[in-house]
Amino acid sequence: MNDYTINQLAMMTGFTTRTLRNYIKMGILVGDKEDGIWKFSTEDLEKFISDPNVASSLKSKKNAQVFDFLTNDTKKENHICTIMDLYIEDEEFKEVSEFFCRVMNSGKVQCTQYSMQRKGNNVRIILTGPEDVITSIMDQYNEEMK
Repeated sequence: MNDYTINQLAMMTGFTTRTLRNYIKMGILVGDKEDGIWKFSTEDLEKFISDPNVASSLKSKKNAQVFDFLTNDTKKENHICTIMDLYIEDEEFKEVSEFFCRVMNSGKVQCTQYSMQRKGNNVRIILTGPEDVITSIMDQYNEEMK
């Protein structure tokens, strides 16, 4: 998979598809529309998240995800917030992002939040959700990616 859909970008960034479409209209997010479906290359994604306005919004969203986890003291089951900081090359980034897009789109990870941010070779992945779900995702990641 070399391209990302708008739904995958929404999942990775935390932006709604409507917000992403607004970024497209403003020319900040560039991609190709094929058969009515937006497709974005890794390079398109890189340029988008490197935009200073987008980068600050992404940082705020990531911080809010962790803050919301920390301040929610009314959980009815065990939850985990895990933050992975990876130093990886382009090819490995594609593999990692494809893994998380596939897992998060599988329909088997209800009540889970996911975000990914990349700055050069540094990638930060944040997962929050029920303990059993996050543990399962991390086990699968360690099995497939190592």
